[in-house]
Amino acid sequence: MNDRMKTPWGEFELSRFPENPRDRLRAWDASDEYLLQHLADEGVPLSGTVVVVGDRWGALVTALSAHRPVQITDSFLTREATRANLARGGVDEDSVGLLTTRDTPPSRVDVLLVRVPKSLALLEDQLLRLAPAVHEGTVVVGTGMVKEIHTSTLRLFERILGPTRTSLAEKKARLIFCTPDPTRARAGTPWPYSYVLPDGIGPVSGRTVVNHAGVFCADRLDIGTRFLLRHMPATKGLRRVVDLGCGNGVVGTAVALADPEAEVLFADESFQAVASAEATYQANGAPGHAEFLVGDGLAGVPAGSVDLVLNNPPFHSHQATTDATARRMFTDAERALRSGGELWVIGNRHLGYHVKLRRLFGNSRLVASDPKFVVLKAVKR
Repeated sequence: MNDRMKTPWGEFELSRFPENPRDRLRAWDASDEYLLQHLADEGVPLSGTVVVVGDRWGALVTALSAHRPVQITDSFLTREATRANLARGGVDEDSVGLLTTRDTPPSRVDVLLVRVPKSLALLEDQLLRLAPAVHEGTVVVGTGMVKEIHTSTLRLFERILGPTRTSLAEKKARLIFCTPDPTRARAGTPWPYSYVLPDGIGPVSGRTVVNHAGVFCADRLDIGTRFLLRHMPATKGLRRVVDLGCGNGVVGTAVALADPEAEVLFADESFQAVASAEATYQANGAPGHAEFLVGDGLAGVPAGSVDLVLNNPPFHSHQATTDATARRMFTDAERALRSGGELWVIGNRHLGYHVKLRRLFGNSRLVASDPKFVVLKAVKR
């Protein structure tokens, strides 16, 4: 959905990425508008180093592009949306610094703008990494919808940076104001976090899993993945296997441990997730060949080059519940699979993935189920 966001710095035509004419979700919300209006109303000086963390689709840095902001994001899709939105507005991409959560942040931050992420762990990690660059004169403003800002959110700002308060709500959005205290004692980031996997889940039983901040279920094995690991397909003789939406990589690592001959591709749009998958793979000394891809699904993977795709698709995009990501993952898998190749999907049974798979592949078979989850298989004809 293309639309125009009105800001004190002009109007900007913005879209999510990848663009989908049927997508009715905007590339910004009231919290972005509230923050930008506050910066203008208060005359916040933007001549120094402006750092924007958690910008969902590049709305904030696109609006502030004249001030050469630095964007820090964990999302490949956010970065590509930012590039597209800058280009759409005729803005040179070089006017914005595009960093990921895996990059070294700027050494000095004069204005820190934080779009509160869904993951409290990711927020903690990013604030701790940025804290050494924040000084007494740094302007720190967070923003989010009211339902996204909790007492725990405010406590993080308070503990890591300094005294914190919130604004009144406007259009169900709220701002966070933090006064930096450079003398505040703080520990380094506790991430990545490692734990030992339970027994009864195949080749990864008792193995170590490594999680960087923001990765789904970073402190325990989620029950969906546990169910899939108990019902994994035989991979002997399969040359190329994909862990699509790999998260911490435990599924792909299980394949590598079970079959040293397999080539495993770990793919995710989260920089933190792919870093976790690589760390998990290396921590377990998995044999064989592995690739690690941060990208838009399987874009760039040659058609007909894959034997098996394993997928646990998300059904949320930030705060919105949607099956758009799952549908795109299934379509990517169908294109990448060779004839006779298989897509195995784990999902909540109420999501009805079997209908989507039948529509796309012409078939879908139930492999395993319990009261909450189903494992489905679709074969490329």
